[in-house]
Amino acid sequence: MVAKRILFTISFCLVFFGCDKKTAVEQAVVALPVEIKVERFDQLFFESTPSDLKKIKKQYPFFFPTEVPDSVWENKIQNPLWRELYHEVQKEYENIEPLRSELTELFKHIKYYFPKTKTPKAITVIGEMDYNSKAIYADSLVIISLELYLGKDHKFYEFPNYIKQNFEPKQIIPDVATSFSSTKINLGNDKTMLSQMVYYGKQLYLKDLFLPNYSDAEKMGYTQNEIIWCQENEGYIWRYFLENELLFSDEPKLRSRFIAPAPFSKFYLEIDNESPGQVGAWIGWQIVRSFAENNELAIADILKMNAKELFKKSKYKPKK
Repeated sequence: MVAKRILFTISFCLVFFGCDKKTAVEQAVVALPVEIKVERFDQLFFESTPSDLKKIKKQYPFFFPTEVPDSVWENKIQNPLWRELYHEVQKEYENIEPLRSELTELFKHIKYYFPKTKTPKAITVIGEMDYNSKAIYADSLVIISLELYLGKDHKFYEFPNYIKQNFEPKQIIPDVATSFSSTKINLGNDKTMLSQMVYYGKQLYLKDLFLPNYSDAEKMGYTQNEIIWCQENEGYIWRYFLENELLFSDEPKLRSRFIAPAPFSKFYLEIDNESPGQVGAWIGWQIVRSFAENNELAIADILKMNAKELFKKSKYKPKK
């Protein structure tokens, strides 16, 4: 009985001090003097006329490649299909304040963990529906392509479900966090599957720090059912990787099978159609989480660690 009381007391203290530490972090984050400004280039461009083009190009030269003639931009301003897309964007983002507020909160967290980070200016655009460049962080700028955040069921989207499920407004902030994180992590020359898993695991772990109020599904770009599938099959996935000696393999196809976005992961078994893509990245996330739980190390040092060392010290064991 006494032993049970001691164990309960220790557990309570660990939880209490863990929560207390998180509260202290959030209080420090809130106090940071960060304020993000959002410029609506999408509105400026589509509310203009061809005669305004020269002035707009002078203000935003980086959006106008010199090799593209003005006639292209003049046609775009007046094109009915582009204007219809613009009006759809305005319906969803007439009020940009919620997005501005969320960006401010994100960059307060980023500045807490990376104090030398410049406070960027955010610019909203309507691009070419390039889903590989939905939100871009580039030092002093964050560029957000609003046409790719109109909701997964929007009539303009002719993409596979696994891609367009992340075309929700709620996904903007995780996408910005991903773009920022990629500037802080170096994959290096190690092309093994473990190295790729840990690389993306570090990206996702940064989202744990930057986005404390987001769900794992939102951080990962999964549905909630896909997160549940990974949690329920974590032991099986890990056993498959070990038994097939995949961790230290540099076989190029492993990236498309288990790391890159895909409709499902490719075990070449019956479970394939039940699985989400990127299960290797998800396992990498659990490895980095396990390392952070079992080691006291600054985040900058965690990001610099090579995959083998981090994995060895993570004491990772899949939950059964």
